Amino acid sequence: MRATSLFLLLVLTTLILPTACVDMLETPMSQRVNVIVVDATLTNLNEDQKIHINRSKSDSLTGRFGSLPITGALVEVLVDSAQVLVFTETDTAGAYRSPAGFRAQPGHAYQLRFTLKDGTHYQSTTEVMATVPPIDRIHTKFNPTSLPAILGDGSINQYRGAHDITIDFQDPADQHNYYRWDWLLWEKQDWCRTCVNNEYAIYSLTTPPFLVEDCYGQKYDNGYYVYDYNCRTQCWEILHNYTTNVFDDVYSNGGLILGRSVAQIPFYQKNACLVQLRQSSLTRQAYQYYRTVEEQTQNNGGVAATPPTALVGNVRNLANEHESVIGYFTASAVATSLDWIDRRDATGIPPGLFIALNNRPPSQPFNQGGYGSKDYPTATCVPSDGRTPNKPVGWLE
Repeated sequence: MRATSLFLLLVLTTLILPTACVDMLETPMSQRVNVIVVDATLTNLNEDQKIHINRSKSDSLTGRFGSLPITGALVEVLVDSAQVLVFTETDTAGAYRSPAGFRAQPGHAYQLRFTLKDGTHYQSTTEVMATVPPIDRIHTKFNPTSLPAILGDGSINQYRGAHDITIDFQDPADQHNYYRWDWLLWEKQDWCRTCVNNEYAIYSLTTPPFLVEDCYGQKYDNGYYVYDYNCRTQCWEILHNYTTNVFDDVYSNGGLILGRSVAQIPFYQKNACLVQLRQSSLTRQAYQYYRTVEEQTQNNGGVAATPPTALVGNVRNLANEHESVIGYFTASAVATSLDWIDRRDATGIPPGLFIALNNRPPSQPFNQGGYGSKDYPTATCVPSDGRTPNKPVGWLE
Protein backbone atom coordinates (compact mmCIF):
# COMPACT_ATOMS: atom_id res chain seq x y z
CA MET A 1 0.00 0.00 0.00
CA ARG A 2 0.69 3.63 0.25
CA ALA A 3 1.80 5.37 1.13
CA THR A 4 1.64 8.21 0.93
CA SER A 5 2.73 8.99 3.22
CA LEU A 6 0.86 6.64 5.32
CA PHE A 7 1.34 6.90 9.10
CA LEU A 8 0.58 3.55 10.73
CA LEU A 9 -0.95 4.17 14.15
CA LEU A 10 0.24 1.59 16.67
CA VAL A 11 -2.61 0.14 18.73
CA LEU A 12 -1.73 -1.58 21.99
CA THR A 13 -3.54 -4.79 22.83
CA THR A 14 -3.21 -7.86 25.01
CA LEU A 15 -5.21 -10.05 22.62
CA ILE A 16 -3.35 -13.08 21.26
CA LEU A 17 -4.69 -14.09 17.84
CA PRO A 18 -4.98 -17.78 16.95
CA THR A 19 -2.57 -17.37 14.03
CA ALA A 20 0.92 -18.79 13.88
CA CYS A 21 2.12 -16.54 11.05
CA VAL A 22 1.21 -13.11 12.45
CA ASP A 23 2.24 -11.72 15.82
CA MET A 24 0.59 -8.93 17.76
CA LEU A 25 2.79 -6.44 19.58
CA GLU A 26 2.13 -7.30 23.21
CA THR A 27 3.11 -4.46 25.57
CA PRO A 28 1.74 -3.53 29.00
CA MET A 29 0.03 -0.14 28.94
CA SER A 30 2.41 1.15 31.60
CA GLN A 31 5.48 0.62 29.40
CA ARG A 32 6.86 2.94 26.78
CA VAL A 33 6.59 1.77 23.16
CA ASN A 34 9.46 2.42 20.79
CA VAL A 35 9.24 0.39 17.57
CA ILE A 36 10.30 0.63 13.94
CA VAL A 37 7.50 0.85 11.37
CA VAL A 38 8.15 -0.28 7.78
CA ASP A 39 5.83 0.60 4.88
CA ALA A 40 7.24 -1.05 1.77
CA THR A 41 5.49 -2.50 -1.29
CA LEU A 42 7.27 -2.96 -4.60
CA THR A 43 5.08 -3.03 -7.72
CA ASN A 44 5.41 -3.61 -11.46
CA LEU A 45 3.93 -0.19 -12.25
CA ASN A 46 5.71 2.82 -13.72
CA GLU A 47 5.50 4.79 -10.48
CA ASP A 48 7.75 5.84 -7.63
CA GLN A 49 8.92 2.77 -5.72
CA LYS A 50 9.39 4.05 -2.19
CA ILE A 51 10.17 2.47 1.15
CA HIS A 52 9.16 4.37 4.28
CA ILE A 53 10.88 3.69 7.59
CA ASN A 54 9.76 5.43 10.76
CA ARG A 55 9.95 4.98 14.50
CA SER A 56 6.70 4.98 16.45
CA LYS A 57 6.99 6.07 20.05
CA SER A 58 4.48 6.46 22.84
CA ASP A 59 4.65 8.77 25.81
CA SER A 60 4.82 6.70 29.00
CA LEU A 61 2.51 9.15 30.82
CA THR A 62 -0.13 10.04 28.24
CA GLY A 63 0.08 6.95 26.02
CA ARG A 64 -0.05 9.16 22.92
CA PHE A 65 1.85 8.09 19.84
CA GLY A 66 4.22 10.03 17.66
CA SER A 67 6.13 9.11 14.52
CA LEU A 68 9.76 10.01 13.90
CA PRO A 69 11.24 9.41 10.42
CA ILE A 70 14.39 7.32 10.34
CA THR A 71 16.99 9.14 8.27
CA GLY A 72 20.50 8.24 7.14
CA ALA A 73 19.79 4.52 6.78
CA LEU A 74 21.37 2.29 4.15
CA VAL A 75 18.35 0.77 2.38
CA GLU A 76 18.78 -2.04 -0.14
CA VAL A 77 16.61 -4.52 -2.00
CA LEU A 78 18.12 -7.87 -2.99
CA VAL A 79 16.76 -9.18 -6.32
CA ASP A 80 16.87 -12.94 -6.95
CA SER A 81 19.54 -13.28 -4.24
CA ALA A 82 22.04 -11.70 -6.64
CA GLN A 83 21.43 -8.07 -7.67
CA VAL A 84 21.55 -5.35 -5.01
CA LEU A 85 19.49 -2.19 -5.53
CA VAL A 86 20.34 0.79 -3.33
CA PHE A 87 17.38 3.01 -2.42
CA THR A 88 18.35 6.66 -1.94
CA GLU A 89 16.90 8.99 0.67
CA THR A 90 14.41 11.55 -0.67
CA ASP A 91 13.52 15.07 0.43
CA THR A 92 10.77 13.48 2.53
CA ALA A 93 12.39 12.32 5.76
CA GLY A 94 12.15 8.57 6.23
CA ALA A 95 11.35 7.87 2.55
CA TYR A 96 13.80 6.02 0.29
CA ARG A 97 13.39 5.79 -3.50
CA SER A 98 14.47 3.03 -5.89
CA PRO A 99 16.94 3.62 -8.75
CA ALA A 100 15.40 5.44 -11.72
CA GLY A 101 13.37 3.21 -14.02
CA PHE A 102 13.16 0.27 -11.64
CA ARG A 103 10.01 -1.85 -11.70
CA ALA A 104 9.57 -5.17 -9.96
CA GLN A 105 8.60 -8.11 -12.18
CA PRO A 106 6.41 -11.19 -11.61
CA GLY A 107 8.36 -14.37 -11.00
CA HIS A 108 11.31 -12.60 -9.39
CA ALA A 109 12.28 -12.69 -5.71
CA TYR A 110 12.78 -9.56 -3.59
CA GLN A 111 14.15 -9.05 -0.10
CA LEU A 112 14.46 -5.83 1.89
CA ARG A 113 17.42 -5.11 4.11
CA PHE A 114 18.46 -1.88 5.81
CA THR A 115 21.04 -0.68 8.28
CA LEU A 116 20.50 2.21 10.69
CA LYS A 117 23.12 4.83 11.44
CA ASP A 118 23.97 3.02 14.69
CA GLY A 119 24.83 -0.14 12.71
CA THR A 120 21.71 -2.16 13.52
CA HIS A 121 20.81 -4.51 10.64
CA TYR A 122 17.27 -5.47 9.61
CA GLN A 123 16.10 -7.91 6.95
CA SER A 124 12.78 -9.13 5.59
CA THR A 125 11.74 -12.54 4.36
CA THR A 126 11.92 -13.10 0.60
CA GLU A 127 8.84 -12.25 -1.48
CA VAL A 128 8.31 -13.74 -4.94
CA MET A 129 5.99 -11.53 -7.01
CA ALA A 130 2.95 -13.37 -8.40
CA THR A 131 1.02 -12.34 -11.51
CA VAL A 132 -2.38 -10.65 -11.28
CA PRO A 133 -5.33 -10.69 -13.75
CA PRO A 134 -6.83 -7.43 -15.11
CA ILE A 135 -10.02 -5.77 -13.88
CA ASP A 136 -12.70 -6.44 -16.49
CA ARG A 137 -15.58 -4.20 -15.42
CA ILE A 138 -16.37 -1.52 -12.81
CA HIS A 139 -19.78 -0.83 -11.23
CA THR A 140 -20.31 2.40 -9.25
CA LYS A 141 -23.41 3.35 -7.26
CA PHE A 142 -24.12 5.99 -4.63
CA ASN A 143 -25.19 4.63 -1.24
CA PRO A 144 -26.42 7.20 1.37
CA THR A 145 -25.68 4.74 4.23
CA SER A 146 -22.51 3.13 2.89
CA LEU A 147 -20.20 4.09 5.75
CA PRO A 148 -20.77 2.92 9.35
CA ALA A 149 -22.95 4.93 11.72
CA ILE A 150 -20.37 4.67 14.51
CA LEU A 151 -16.71 5.44 13.92
CA GLY A 152 -13.81 3.51 15.42
CA ASP A 153 -13.43 6.03 18.26
CA GLY A 154 -17.08 5.57 19.25
CA SER A 155 -18.28 8.88 17.82
CA ILE A 156 -21.32 9.24 15.57
CA ASN A 157 -20.58 9.45 11.85
CA GLN A 158 -22.61 12.32 10.40
CA TYR A 159 -21.48 11.69 6.81
CA ARG A 160 -22.30 8.14 5.78
CA GLY A 161 -22.81 8.69 2.07
CA ALA A 162 -20.30 7.12 -0.33
CA HIS A 163 -20.02 5.63 -3.79
CA ASP A 164 -19.79 1.85 -3.54
CA ILE A 165 -17.55 0.33 -6.20
CA THR A 166 -17.59 -3.32 -7.24
CA ILE A 167 -15.64 -5.06 -9.98
CA ASP A 168 -15.77 -8.17 -12.18
CA PHE A 169 -12.68 -10.16 -13.18
CA GLN A 170 -11.62 -13.61 -14.29
CA ASP A 171 -9.63 -15.60 -11.73
CA PRO A 172 -6.90 -17.75 -13.33
CA ALA A 173 -7.52 -21.48 -13.13
CA ASP A 174 -3.92 -22.69 -13.15
CA GLN A 175 -2.77 -21.19 -9.83
CA HIS A 176 -3.80 -20.38 -6.28
CA ASN A 177 -4.25 -16.62 -6.10
CA TYR A 178 -4.31 -14.16 -3.22
CA TYR A 179 -5.56 -10.63 -3.85
CA ARG A 180 -5.55 -7.24 -2.22
CA TRP A 181 -7.51 -4.15 -3.32
CA ASP A 182 -6.57 -0.53 -2.72
CA TRP A 183 -7.55 2.79 -4.24
CA LEU A 184 -6.16 6.24 -4.89
CA LEU A 185 -8.56 9.18 -4.93
CA TRP A 186 -7.99 12.60 -6.50
CA GLU A 187 -10.19 15.41 -5.15
CA LYS A 188 -10.08 19.09 -6.15
CA GLN A 189 -8.48 21.02 -3.31
CA ASP A 190 -9.20 24.73 -2.73
CA TRP A 191 -7.06 25.25 0.38
CA CYS A 192 -3.30 24.94 0.04
CA ARG A 193 -1.74 26.13 3.28
CA THR A 194 -2.44 26.32 7.01
CA CYS A 195 -0.38 28.53 9.31
CA VAL A 196 -0.36 28.08 13.06
CA ASN A 197 0.32 31.13 15.26
CA ASN A 198 1.57 33.18 12.30
CA GLU A 199 0.50 34.25 8.83
CA TYR A 200 1.29 33.32 5.24
CA ALA A 201 3.51 35.88 3.55
CA ILE A 202 5.32 36.48 0.27
CA TYR A 203 8.56 38.33 0.87
CA SER A 204 11.91 39.08 -0.77
CA LEU A 205 15.38 37.99 0.22
CA THR A 206 18.71 39.60 -0.62
CA THR A 207 20.10 36.24 -1.83
CA PRO A 208 18.52 33.72 -4.24
CA PRO A 209 15.80 32.62 -4.31
CA PHE A 210 14.72 36.25 -4.11
CA LEU A 211 11.02 35.62 -3.67
CA VAL A 212 9.94 33.33 -0.83
CA GLU A 213 6.52 32.46 0.52
CA ASP A 214 5.84 30.63 3.73
CA CYS A 215 4.16 30.86 7.11
CA TYR A 216 5.90 33.91 8.41
CA GLY A 217 5.21 37.41 9.67
CA GLN A 218 3.85 38.21 13.10
CA LYS A 219 3.84 35.37 15.59
CA TYR A 220 1.21 35.26 18.29
CA ASP A 221 2.60 34.13 21.62
CA ASN A 222 -0.54 34.68 23.65
CA GLY A 223 -3.02 32.12 22.41
CA TYR A 224 -3.46 29.68 19.56
CA TYR A 225 -4.32 30.87 16.04
CA VAL A 226 -4.85 28.91 12.85
CA TYR A 227 -5.21 30.59 9.45
CA ASP A 228 -5.96 28.85 6.14
CA TYR A 229 -5.11 30.08 2.64
CA ASN A 230 -6.67 29.34 -0.73
CA CYS A 231 -4.78 27.72 -3.60
CA ARG A 232 -3.37 30.09 -6.21
CA THR A 233 -3.61 27.52 -8.99
CA GLN A 234 -5.33 24.20 -9.53
CA CYS A 235 -4.59 21.62 -6.87
CA TRP A 236 -5.61 18.03 -6.18
CA GLU A 237 -5.62 16.18 -2.88
CA ILE A 238 -4.46 12.55 -3.17
CA LEU A 239 -6.20 10.24 -0.72
CA HIS A 240 -5.78 6.54 -0.02
CA ASN A 241 -8.07 3.80 1.22
CA TYR A 242 -8.21 3.42 4.99
CA THR A 243 -9.34 -0.22 5.17
CA THR A 244 -7.77 -3.54 4.21
CA ASN A 245 -9.48 -5.74 1.61
CA VAL A 246 -8.01 -9.15 0.73
CA PHE A 247 -9.29 -12.36 -0.87
CA ASP A 248 -8.22 -16.02 -1.19
CA ASP A 249 -9.53 -17.79 -4.30
CA VAL A 250 -9.50 -21.24 -2.66
CA TYR A 251 -13.27 -21.65 -3.16
CA SER A 252 -13.53 -19.88 -6.52
CA ASN A 253 -10.36 -20.86 -8.34
CA GLY A 254 -10.71 -20.33 -12.08
CA GLY A 255 -14.14 -18.76 -11.77
CA LEU A 256 -15.58 -15.45 -12.93
CA ILE A 257 -15.60 -13.16 -9.89
CA LEU A 258 -18.64 -10.87 -10.08
CA GLY A 259 -19.51 -7.87 -7.94
CA ARG A 260 -16.46 -7.96 -5.67
CA SER A 261 -16.63 -4.92 -3.39
CA VAL A 262 -13.36 -3.00 -3.64
CA ALA A 263 -14.01 0.59 -2.55
CA GLN A 264 -16.26 3.01 -0.69
CA ILE A 265 -15.45 6.54 -1.86
CA PRO A 266 -16.76 9.03 0.74
CA PHE A 267 -19.05 11.84 -0.41
CA TYR A 268 -16.55 14.52 0.58
CA GLN A 269 -17.84 17.25 -1.73
CA LYS A 270 -20.13 17.85 -4.70
CA ASN A 271 -17.23 18.15 -7.15
CA ALA A 272 -16.45 15.17 -9.36
CA CYS A 273 -13.54 12.95 -8.42
CA LEU A 274 -11.21 10.39 -9.99
CA VAL A 275 -10.45 6.97 -8.50
CA GLN A 276 -7.67 4.57 -9.42
CA LEU A 277 -8.58 1.01 -8.44
CA ARG A 278 -5.60 -1.25 -7.71
CA GLN A 279 -5.91 -5.04 -7.84
CA SER A 280 -2.74 -6.57 -6.40
CA SER A 281 -1.28 -10.04 -6.09
CA LEU A 282 -0.09 -11.30 -2.71
CA THR A 283 2.03 -14.17 -1.51
CA ARG A 284 0.38 -16.57 0.92
CA GLN A 285 2.35 -15.12 3.84
CA ALA A 286 1.46 -11.53 2.91
CA TYR A 287 -2.20 -12.55 2.57
CA GLN A 288 -2.17 -14.05 6.08
CA TYR A 289 -0.70 -10.83 7.46
CA TYR A 290 -3.19 -8.50 5.76
CA ARG A 291 -6.08 -10.85 6.51
CA THR A 292 -5.28 -10.46 10.20
CA VAL A 293 -5.24 -6.68 9.76
CA GLU A 294 -8.62 -6.89 7.99
CA GLU A 295 -10.15 -8.99 10.78
CA GLN A 296 -8.99 -6.43 13.34
CA THR A 297 -10.39 -3.41 11.47
CA GLN A 298 -13.25 -4.58 9.23
CA ASN A 299 -15.90 -2.76 11.31
CA ASN A 300 -13.93 0.47 11.42
CA GLY A 301 -14.42 3.17 8.77
CA GLY A 302 -15.85 6.56 7.87
CA VAL A 303 -14.90 9.95 6.54
CA ALA A 304 -12.17 10.33 9.15
CA ALA A 305 -11.55 6.70 10.05
CA THR A 306 -8.79 5.41 12.31
CA PRO A 307 -5.90 3.85 10.34
CA PRO A 308 -5.44 0.06 10.45
CA THR A 309 -4.04 -1.74 13.47
CA ALA A 310 -0.29 -2.25 13.10
CA LEU A 311 1.02 -5.81 13.46
CA VAL A 312 4.45 -7.38 13.64
CA GLY A 313 5.36 -8.30 10.06
CA ASN A 314 8.15 -10.02 8.15
CA VAL A 315 11.07 -7.69 8.98
CA ARG A 316 13.49 -8.72 11.72
CA ASN A 317 16.46 -7.34 13.62
CA LEU A 318 19.27 -9.76 12.67
CA ALA A 319 20.96 -9.41 16.05
CA ASN A 320 17.83 -9.36 18.23
CA GLU A 321 14.98 -11.64 17.21
CA HIS A 322 12.88 -10.38 20.13
CA GLU A 323 12.60 -6.85 18.73
CA SER A 324 9.19 -6.22 17.19
CA VAL A 325 9.16 -4.49 13.79
CA ILE A 326 5.78 -3.26 12.56
CA GLY A 327 4.61 -3.45 8.94
CA TYR A 328 5.22 -5.78 6.02
CA PHE A 329 7.55 -5.80 3.02
CA THR A 330 5.94 -7.30 -0.06
CA ALA A 331 6.19 -7.36 -3.84
CA SER A 332 2.86 -7.16 -5.67
CA ALA A 333 1.93 -7.13 -9.33
CA VAL A 334 -0.82 -4.52 -9.75
CA ALA A 335 -3.61 -4.19 -12.30
CA THR A 336 -5.15 -0.70 -12.31
CA SER A 337 -8.34 0.83 -13.68
CA LEU A 338 -9.65 4.41 -13.53
CA ASP A 339 -13.19 5.33 -12.45
CA TRP A 340 -14.51 8.87 -13.02
CA ILE A 341 -17.30 9.68 -10.53
CA ASP A 342 -19.30 12.80 -11.44
CA ARG A 343 -21.41 12.49 -8.23
CA ARG A 344 -24.57 13.59 -10.01
CA ASP A 345 -26.40 10.67 -8.42
CA ALA A 346 -25.35 11.65 -4.89
CA THR A 347 -27.99 12.82 -2.43
CA GLY A 348 -27.66 14.77 0.79
CA ILE A 349 -25.22 17.50 1.76
CA PRO A 350 -21.52 16.60 1.90
CA PRO A 351 -19.28 18.10 4.60
CA GLY A 352 -16.85 19.65 2.13
CA LEU A 353 -13.33 18.34 1.62
CA PHE A 354 -11.62 20.72 4.05
CA ILE A 355 -14.02 19.96 6.90
CA ALA A 356 -13.88 16.23 6.22
CA LEU A 357 -10.07 16.18 6.39
CA ASN A 358 -9.58 18.69 9.21
CA ASN A 359 -12.78 18.32 11.27
CA ARG A 360 -13.26 22.11 11.23
CA PRO A 361 -14.17 24.84 8.74
CA PRO A 362 -11.37 26.94 7.22
CA SER A 363 -10.28 29.96 9.25
CA GLN A 364 -9.48 33.23 7.51
CA PRO A 365 -7.18 35.99 8.78
CA PHE A 366 -8.80 39.14 10.09
CA ASN A 367 -7.77 41.84 7.62
CA GLN A 368 -9.22 44.15 5.01
CA GLY A 369 -7.76 42.43 1.98
CA GLY A 370 -9.62 39.88 -0.10
CA TYR A 371 -8.34 36.59 -1.47
CA GLY A 372 -5.11 37.06 -3.38
CA SER A 373 -4.44 40.52 -1.95
CA LYS A 374 -1.22 41.57 -0.24
CA ASP A 375 -2.93 41.22 3.13
CA TYR A 376 -4.39 37.82 2.30
CA PRO A 377 -2.19 36.07 -0.31
CA THR A 378 -3.08 32.81 -1.93
CA ALA A 379 -0.73 29.86 -1.44
CA THR A 380 1.11 27.56 -3.81
CA CYS A 381 0.10 23.93 -4.26
CA VAL A 382 3.24 22.15 -3.06
CA PRO A 383 3.73 18.68 -4.61
CA SER A 384 3.89 15.82 -2.12
CA ASP A 385 2.71 12.24 -1.68
CA GLY A 386 -0.69 13.65 -0.74
CA ARG A 387 -1.06 16.62 -3.08
CA THR A 388 -0.28 17.63 -6.66
CA PRO A 389 -0.64 20.73 -8.87
CA ASN A 390 -0.53 18.50 -11.98
CA LYS A 391 -3.79 17.47 -13.58
CA PRO A 392 -4.21 13.71 -12.97
CA VAL A 393 -4.23 11.46 -16.02
CA GLY A 394 -7.90 10.62 -16.62
CA TRP A 395 -9.29 13.82 -15.09
CA LEU A 396 -12.23 14.80 -17.31
CA GLU A 397 -12.86 18.43 -16.34
